[in-house]
Amino acid sequence: MKIDFNHMLQASIGEHGISGQEIEVMAARVPQVHKNMCDKKDAMAWRNLPYNQSSVVEEINKEAKRINDHFENFVVLGIGGSALGSKALFTGVKHLKYNELSREKRGGVRFYVVDNVDPDGINALFDVIDVKKTCFHVITKSGNTVETMSQFMIVLDKLQKEMGDHFKDNIVFTTDKESGILKKISNQYGFKTFTVPDGVGGRFSVLCPVGLLSAAVLNIDINELFAGAKEMDAACTKESLWENPAYMYALLYCTAMNKGVNISVMMPYADGLLNMAEWYAQLWAESLGKRYGNDGSIVNKGQTPVRALGVTDQHSQIQLYAEGPFDKIISFIDVENFHTQLKIPQAPIDMLDAAYLQGQTVNKLIASEMRATEYAVTQAGKMNMRITLPEMNAKEIGALFFFLEMATAAAGEFLDINAFDQPGVEAGKIATFALMGREGYEEKAAELSKASGKDDQFIYTV
Repeated sequence: MKIDFNHMLQASIGEHGISGQEIEVMAARVPQVHKNMCDKKDAMAWRNLPYNQSSVVEEINKEAKRINDHFENFVVLGIGGSALGSKALFTGVKHLKYNELSREKRGGVRFYVVDNVDPDGINALFDVIDVKKTCFHVITKSGNTVETMSQFMIVLDKLQKEMGDHFKDNIVFTTDKESGILKKISNQYGFKTFTVPDGVGGRFSVLCPVGLLSAAVLNIDINELFAGAKEMDAACTKESLWENPAYMYALLYCTAMNKGVNISVMMPYADGLLNMAEWYAQLWAESLGKRYGNDGSIVNKGQTPVRALGVTDQHSQIQLYAEGPFDKIISFIDVENFHTQLKIPQAPIDMLDAAYLQGQTVNKLIASEMRATEYAVTQAGKMNMRITLPEMNAKEIGALFFFLEMATAAAGEFLDINAFDQPGVEAGKIATFALMGREGYEEKAAELSKASGKDDQFIYTV
């Protein structure tokens, strides 16, 4: 993997880039950032996941074989980190029309992720699966996530109606080892249950059973995922800024934030990496969007992540990126070797204006489109960088996950905020509990009922 930061710098893009002096100022903080990353390693339990799960992986592989042997579908029920990592793994490694392939070509069950509570979306799934022939993976670390528990209750009702009391094998849990509603249900009914390790937050959980069961069911080599993560860990734990790509990423992005660059665009040039950009959006936003600094002062830090897809969004967003305000960093991700080499044939009709394409490959076209867009935004003086994957496989995807996690953790240290809590999300959860009538939240419900009304003159009914 290559990580190229050249186009973040004034030397490359001009006045709106980062100067050598600005790097020097921030680099003075690297020793403290490195010390903090080392001192807090045990608290960042996700950093140990590539090393300490051999027995868990053995159990996961055994369960995945049972699922593939006895079911036609595997459905993840979750939201946020409980779902996005599995989606990124699925499309990042597997065939892009995986579910439409024959069972023989897939080598296992069809795969779905339900990561919302849109009633039409949930019901649409039941129109295409037989619940009796489906294994559902219910994921919530707290065991109290309202969206996931609602999904689970709907699924459980359908299973009971179709199967009576013989539904236990159709359900697998991943949750906290001790607390939460899901753990109580697991203890009572004996569902197969995996554990989210202590110290592993949802958005950092893809390399534990949260994502690894999906990987195993999809016949993705978990050891290769770990191998990529380990290689990236070796690079991202070095003390020197000039040897550690995660520190450089964090330094440049945090310097840009301090200059008012408040949008981070991730733009992969591969359909299979779009879900990686979705996963990154949660990781970056939830980790760094904080009102308070570590000293308790109000800092309102953070950067808004945006996902874009090359080449598709060259025809929708690039106009803004090239000629709009200087408030974005664009992170291009390209792939050197796709699984497919697709040649553009000679046209069967007279197409003189397109004749130059004949005999070339779509692979060259998408690479040229990326480089052309990179050139255009660079000429426009906009910050951008490039991550290049040699190919899309388990090892490279594991490395990319781990790199972005380490860069995010380091950014939290540069910004002097807690990158591992999410009080803003919790506030919304509490309000939802109150609005849904959960016991113990009556005071919050009363507060919501007294919220100021809206001015009718700004409400249009057409």
